[in-house]
Amino acid sequence: MKELHLNSELSMEEIENNFKDTELFSGIVSGLEEALAFNKGTAKAETIARKRSLPDICVSEERRKLDLTQKAFASILGVSRRTVEAWESGKSNPSPTARNLIYLISQDPALVQKLQNR
Repeated sequence: MKELHLNSELSMEEIENNFKDTELFSGIVSGLEEALAFNKGTAKAETIARKRSLPDICVSEERRKLDLTQKAFASILGVSRRTVEAWESGKSNPSPTARNLIYLISQDPALVQKLQNR
């Protein structure tokens, strides 16, 4: 596989400065670095184990089982309704933390009550 390069008139420092207050950029960079390391066979063992150990979930299915609206489900998870909507439509995926929380809630629906009352 050929090495990927970004073609831009901006320097990497200027690009990073444009996103300095946005965690999204650092998360994307980190994810891309992990993906490249995995592709090259140099990924850390804990990265590979973490990626493989995430539970399989269907956000819309889990939300419907709990009989919650997207807004209520989002509130429990500490995200916006639009985030839940994006997960359900396949536009984005839950973070590993959100994925694990959804899995735990699916295994013990009583957690919903605890999270609603926090």
